[in-house]
Amino acid sequence: MKRVIIGLSGGVDSSVAAYLLKQQGYEVIGLFMKNWHDDSVTISNECPWLDDSNDAMLVAEKLGIPFQTVDLSEQYKERIVDYMFNEYEKGRTPNPDVLCNREIKFDVFMKIALELGADYVATGHYCRKGTIEKDGETIYQLLAGVDDNKDQSYFLCQLSQAQLAKSLFPIGELTKPEVRDIATKLDLVTAEKKDSQGLCFIGKVKLPDFLQQQLKPKEGVIVEVSKEQEFFNESLPEFQSEEDKLKFLSKKIEYKINDGKIVGKHQGAHYFTKGQRKGLAVGGTVEPLFVIDTDVSENIIYTGQGKEHPGLYKKALFVTNEELHWVREDLALNVDETMQVKARIRYRQSLQKATLHKVDSGLYVEFEAFQSAITEGQFVAWYLNDELIGSGVIS
Repeated sequence: MKRVIIGLSGGVDSSVAAYLLKQQGYEVIGLFMKNWHDDSVTISNECPWLDDSNDAMLVAEKLGIPFQTVDLSEQYKERIVDYMFNEYEKGRTPNPDVLCNREIKFDVFMKIALELGADYVATGHYCRKGTIEKDGETIYQLLAGVDDNKDQSYFLCQLSQAQLAKSLFPIGELTKPEVRDIATKLDLVTAEKKDSQGLCFIGKVKLPDFLQQQLKPKEGVIVEVSKEQEFFNESLPEFQSEEDKLKFLSKKIEYKINDGKIVGKHQGAHYFTKGQRKGLAVGGTVEPLFVIDTDVSENIIYTGQGKEHPGLYKKALFVTNEELHWVREDLALNVDETMQVKARIRYRQSLQKATLHKVDSGLYVEFEAFQSAITEGQFVAWYLNDELIGSGVIS
């Protein structure tokens, strides 16, 4: 009998995943990951991880599976929290959920599970795993979940073949309503529980509050840049090569304070991210202001009016070789090769037609349509049909 260790989070998805594995005849053990216990940063006096671990324990009891808690908060702090602050201080916007899967659930947690004699690790993600044979080797595929509304393959875009080989995603074939339905029939305490919001580790903490505690506020100015600025309207130059064109399309405009007018003050450029609209507190504009860039070294936020502002839109992005990852190593491009794919630059975004171009220094992703708020530090993931084959950090 194969042994599966499932990360029970105290939510409905992992509860039902555990039940399905049991139905499929696996020996199932539930582990709750405690990633955070600095209670000074939770918003309310609820203690989310205590409630969650309690719910996970009740579910395990109901399903008749052994249960224990593992404390990963040290690795968490080191690999996720410190990394996030580092990125914010550089003016990039990290994606903690993608990192949490790569560094914690499918690395630290997986190692613990394998030490406990597990054949597989399972999670309650809405995605599927496929297997194909190629040149006599088994290759694992990361496939989108059946529920289009809930597909979470994006969050797993950094997994490797070795990690996929040991992973199971029992609810990938189901939709969210079906999952809730099963939980209700089984009378699980998590059946009606709302989906967790906020970071995958701090429970009900709002990111700016969390950042504020760690990154010191410093007052700076908000600059509004008019869409009439000539650098938005320059015509495309003649390019010597495809790579020159891609460089041009993906390059970042370096704004200067005199490119616009000062319209307000803020408490720290590192609290803001591209495309953000809330929290600027500047009134009196015809259309709402959106952040089009942040300059962390000068502590200036650049904004533009309206979500159609040209400062928000770009057609291409670049990923360095160090931050390029192929889930399907067998499909990795060589220099000068291209590939037609569909890609997304954030979790909820619908897939966009794009072309990958491999160059010496990394990989360009060129979109057919302009993309809003391409954000450094976030992940771009690309797909062939419903299979996620690679990803990278937007540089």
